[in-house]
Amino acid sequence: MRIDIITALPKLLESPFGDSILQRAQDRGLVEIHLHDLRAYGQGKHRQIDDYQYGGGAGMVMMVEPLFAIIDELKAQRDYDELIYMTPDGELFEQKLANRLSLKQNLLILCGHYKGVDQRIRDELITREISIGSYVLSGGELGAAVVCDAVIRLLPGVLNDETSALSDSFQDGLLAPPVYTRPAEFRGLKVPDILLSGHFPKIEAWRQDKALALTRQKRPDLLKGEED
Repeated sequence: MRIDIITALPKLLESPFGDSILQRAQDRGLVEIHLHDLRAYGQGKHRQIDDYQYGGGAGMVMMVEPLFAIIDELKAQRDYDELIYMTPDGELFEQKLANRLSLKQNLLILCGHYKGVDQRIRDELITREISIGSYVLSGGELGAAVVCDAVIRLLPGVLNDETSALSDSFQDGLLAPPVYTRPAEFRGLKVPDILLSGHFPKIEAWRQDKALALTRQKRPDLLKGEED
C-alpha cells in the first residue's frame, strides 16, 4: 500500500509515522507513506496557500490553485483508489471503513486547515470525506494519522500476531472483552478461573458473553437494531 498525504505542516506528521508499528510497517516494505508540503506549491514570494473567503466572514480558506497543482501532479504519477479529505463534516470514521480502506492500494489524503478548502476542490477532486469525531481540530493532520494507524495495522504482516487485529474492539460490532496476564493473582485480585482452565470453547463463550455485556453497558448504540 502507498499513502500520500498533502499537508501544510509536514513536520507535525513525522513523529506519528516514525515510531512503533507504523515505522515497522514501512521498514518491512508493507506500506509507503509520503508527505507532501502544500507550501511548495504556494503562490508568490511567501508561498501563499490561503486567502480571504468570498462573501466575508472570519477565517481563511485554502486556495484552489495550489491544491489543484499538487493533486494534478500526484494523479499524473499513479491512480488513486480514494482521494480523502479530512474534515469535521465528513463521514464518521469507524472500523468498517478502516477495513475497506485497508484493501486499497493507493490512497491520497488531504489535510484541511483554516476554514477548510475551496469548495471546488471538494466538488471536483475528492472522492471521500472523513471525520474522526464531532469536534474541530486545528488541522487535518492528527485525523490523517488516526486513519493511517487504523488502516495500516490491518495490513497482512504488520502485526506480529496475524489474528490480533481481527479480535480488536468493533471488528465484530462489539467492544473487546476484558484481558489479563501474569500473575494469576495479585494482591488478592484473581484472574477468572475460566481463563486458566485451558478449555478453549468455554473461554471463547466467556469472552463473547463479556464482550456483549460490556457493549450493552458502555456502547448500547452499537447494538441498536440487533436487540430490538
